[in-house]
Amino acid sequence: MALYLLFEFASGYGLFEAHGIDEIGQSTEAVQGSIVDLNRFGKVVKLTAIQPFSSAADALNQCNAVSEGLMTDELRNFLELNLPKVKEGKKPKFSLGVAEPKLGSQIFEVLSIPCQSNDFVLELLRGVRLHLHTFIRDLKEVDLEKAQLGLGHSYSRAKVKFNVNRVDNMVIQAISLLDTLDKDINTFCMRVREWYSWHFPELVKIINDNYIYARVAKFVKDKSTLSDDALPELTEITGDEDKAKDIIEAAKASMGQDISPVDLINIELFAQRVIELSDYRKQLHSYLVSKMHDIAPNLATLIGEMVGARLISHAGSLTNLAKCPASTLQILGAEKALFRALKTRGNTPKYGLIFHSSFIGRASSRNKGRISRYLANKCSIASRIDCFSETNTNIFGEKLREQVEERLEFYDKGIAPRKNLDVMQEAIQKADEENGDLPEAEVEKKKKKTKKHKVQMDVDAPEVGEAGEAEDNGEKKKKKKKKKKGDQVEIDLLNQTEEVEGDAELQKKSKKGKKRVRENIGFDTENGGTDEEQVASEGKKKKRRKSGADLDILPVKETALNGLQTVEGEGKKKKKKKEKVDHDTD
Repeated sequence: MALYLLFEFASGYGLFEAHGIDEIGQSTEAVQGSIVDLNRFGKVVKLTAIQPFSSAADALNQCNAVSEGLMTDELRNFLELNLPKVKEGKKPKFSLGVAEPKLGSQIFEVLSIPCQSNDFVLELLRGVRLHLHTFIRDLKEVDLEKAQLGLGHSYSRAKVKFNVNRVDNMVIQAISLLDTLDKDINTFCMRVREWYSWHFPELVKIINDNYIYARVAKFVKDKSTLSDDALPELTEITGDEDKAKDIIEAAKASMGQDISPVDLINIELFAQRVIELSDYRKQLHSYLVSKMHDIAPNLATLIGEMVGARLISHAGSLTNLAKCPASTLQILGAEKALFRALKTRGNTPKYGLIFHSSFIGRASSRNKGRISRYLANKCSIASRIDCFSETNTNIFGEKLREQVEERLEFYDKGIAPRKNLDVMQEAIQKADEENGDLPEAEVEKKKKKTKKHKVQMDVDAPEVGEAGEAEDNGEKKKKKKKKKKGDQVEIDLLNQTEEVEGDAELQKKSKKGKKRVRENIGFDTENGGTDEEQVASEGKKKKRRKSGADLDILPVKETALNGLQTVEGEGKKKKKKKEKVDHDTD
């Protein structure tokens, strides 16, 4: 059986014929040895046909199709033209060797050409790649390398979907640097406090903030030179005039030791470095906030920029966070506690990094687990919207935040929240209006409808003399509104009619049972009437209920069953009385 090899390279497709090869008994090591020698390999494998790509875009499309295991029209035409034709009903006397098994199965399904992809075929294709420039004389090695480099860059860029404004790696690096700066600034500030306290120990008790302490230490320097003239500047630094006065008074009666000018210069330089680091930390925080609103606006709006950035950093990327289920996102950051609980068979943690959100802090201790589960669900939705949506908007984050607020009110006050479907429809409509997807006419119609609804709600009640007419008009309007409703109202009515038919059958059965009881009982002395009159009155009531607009199904069932029970109970009592009377007469 002849063997053909399909080789894809950066400039086009190539079809090679391998003849005189016995696959049986050939080891991969022997094939590898023969591939290196061009004289031996050139006698076995020969070029049959070649089809170059028309452009770089065409090359990228063909490369994407081959990687996904799809056969394009160009490849199909190339194979049909150059491979031997197979008659219908007969097996082909050749096979096609391919590098991608998925592509081979696609070719077999469409063209019914048997394909194989094994170690033997892969070694032959490796030899073709090694000696390709010798098979195609006009193709130079330099040109082939340039084509491979350009196609590799375009293919990887298309796969990654490279966008400069939405690189989540910057957020990961920024939040990591921010955490490191917080630790370092805290350590350096403690060092400034200890160092300067030898000279001015009373300053520690007056000023608690580390950043302000470093600024005051840099300004005061030698406490002996501090006078009342420095009060405005100290007030500007501390932001409080009383504290500035306390600093001046404490400097006059300080118990600290004197320090040489060289030591004061070193303390001043170190305090200046701490101040610069604190200022840079503020700039980095503002950069992170703006970057989060560019990359994950909905997640940042829902849970905050810092917590959202920590979630992205812990997951590795925004895509990885979007792939996480809500249960994983809920305990993200508490992996040690989770595995410890699983090992000791204790209680698993309720929250991880999302504990730093304000929602969990506002919830009561009883509802912290519930709100963390609900918040993780909404964060998962927001991260998926940010990752896979093409438009950059925070409308969904605002709506999801409103849902979490409503859930908190529901846990505290019992106010029922809105349905998720209604909230998402509102968000989609608002996003479409912002993006301009809806035509202006539809937007104006919706605005008019909302205005009409508000006007109807604000209309006062009718006067007493016109009460009957107003009620009739209200009922007509209600009927018109019900007719104007869509398919959902029709479906509800159909379901109600089916339930009413079932109730009618129950009523028929109950009437039959009542007739049987009626024959045994006769007159009802206690109620002053016959059972037939009671059954007829009940039947009329049920008919009225059926003819009404609102069909109350459950009360009909309950009245029918209660009527049966009462009639049967009275019949049993009268039977017992008759039996007693007969016994006494005997």
